[in-house]
Amino acid sequence: MGFKQKTKSNKIGYLFALPYFIHFAVFTAFPITFSFLLIFHQWDIISPMKWVALKNFNRLFQDLLFFKSLINTGFFLLIHIPLQIIVALLLAELLNQKIRLRGFFRASFFMPVVVSGVVITILWQQLYAHDSGVLNNLLTTLGLRKLPWLTSTKLAMPSIAIMATWKNVGLYVVLFLVGLQTVPKYLYEAADIEGASEWQKFRHITLPMINPTMILVVIVSTIGGFSLFIEPYIMTGGGPMNSTLSAMLYIYQQAFSFYHMGYAATLGFFFAAVVLSVVLIQKKLFQTEVHY
Repeated sequence: MGFKQKTKSNKIGYLFALPYFIHFAVFTAFPITFSFLLIFHQWDIISPMKWVALKNFNRLFQDLLFFKSLINTGFFLLIHIPLQIIVALLLAELLNQKIRLRGFFRASFFMPVVVSGVVITILWQQLYAHDSGVLNNLLTTLGLRKLPWLTSTKLAMPSIAIMATWKNVGLYVVLFLVGLQTVPKYLYEAADIEGASEWQKFRHITLPMINPTMILVVIVSTIGGFSLFIEPYIMTGGGPMNSTLSAMLYIYQQAFSFYHMGYAATLGFFFAAVVLSVVLIQKKLFQTEVHY
């Protein structure tokens, strides 16, 4: 009797897990398997697949534009990640204090995270507009010249990085707040007795204690930064002169503009390997043991 009840219970468990397995098979396992098969084929959606062996990899390593898109993405990360960490940690420190309307400010900073990326991008595109943009109008009011925010090869990517930081910083503020609230208060009290300054407390207590949160923020923001797509797609189209062409945008163009599905799949797997390598290196560099 007990065996029969256990078997019936297992069947019910499998029944409840079935929707997840179906979802995983249809939306994860099948796309990954199909994309892996595409690596060795040439396919334009319309014509039948053609076996090309490793020719897609040969094309990849000779594709200078793809490597330029990787460099552009790396340049974006160099601006975006430090800026995002500094701003998020600063705001988290302020919101961790006893201030009026603290809940309101926390919700306000998080609001851009839940708003559609397309909406945010279009809004900032209007702010950056050369002739009618709010930023250039403000500059001219102050007696300064207008800046080509999105039409300059030097300013376009930093402008996108600033906008991406504004949109995503609320998420990392919340993460840092959680980390800050787990720091034991007695450590600061002991530091006050020793006469430590605010900077010394931040440097020797706060930063080491929120090290796990810092690692999480760096890794999540890196993965998010590598996924840069909507911003250059809408704001610049990858221009000017491919200066904002991100790796994700380039893969999208190969797949849905030129219908090089096999090559796009090859780029996608190679790019995923790059992202994984960078994240593992970051984890190795930033992860240090915390001594209590």
